[in-house]
Amino acid sequence: MQRFIQLRFYAELNDFLPINKRKRDFGFIPGFNQTVKDAIEALGVPHTEVDLILVNGEPVGFDALLQVGDRISVYPVFQSPGISPVNRLRPEPMRETRFILDVHLGKLCRYIRMLGFDAYYRNDLDDPEIIGRAVSEKRIILTRDLGILKNGKVVHGYFLRSQDAKKQLQEVIRRYGLGGQVKPFKRCMVCNGLMVKADKAEIEDMLERGTRMCYDEFFRCASCHKIYWRGTHYQRMQEFIRSVL
Repeated sequence: MQRFIQLRFYAELNDFLPINKRKRDFGFIPGFNQTVKDAIEALGVPHTEVDLILVNGEPVGFDALLQVGDRISVYPVFQSPGISPVNRLRPEPMRETRFILDVHLGKLCRYIRMLGFDAYYRNDLDDPEIIGRAVSEKRIILTRDLGILKNGKVVHGYFLRSQDAKKQLQEVIRRYGLGGQVKPFKRCMVCNGLMVKADKAEIEDMLERGTRMCYDEFFRCASCHKIYWRGTHYQRMQEFIRSVL
């Protein structure tokens, strides 16, 4: 006779489950000495998405061992009102919000930088490099690869539901409450460096004739030295930002 534990996942955690397990209690056969974290991730839910676990009504950590007959309720980040901070499994938000993105998210990275947030990206990073830099530099991993987020070293991470870069950007803003922290055009969209005002006289020989004649205010990336100005693209970018926010 099979012996089960009973599980239920709440709110957006159901995104990771097959349809027959969403928004309902279901049985799960625990392995020998299996932890709550092992069971949750075996079902496809990365630990970075979980903020509270109740076993038989009592809060537990990821390392709690499963017992036959347990009733387990799993809640997502920011979706469990009234929970005492001592019971939350997620660490406190970082003082400075910084991201690292996996290799498939180059367009999202440019959008995040456009809003003024620190976003590290290279299209040749492998998973260990992403995880190592995220840990050492205290960055949030943004990815559509569940395998990265299931790594035990990962503390801060988010699985993007959408495959559309604009919708992904909106997800990130909502998830991390960034709407009030946006500082557009603070960073270079190419290299992530900080922008500084540039003296036109010093860069004039680097400008096209039309640009030189039509514009007087310029900005330059302090890292890669790319030059920016408020041309017709600037208005389009402002409209994009308004639509996102």
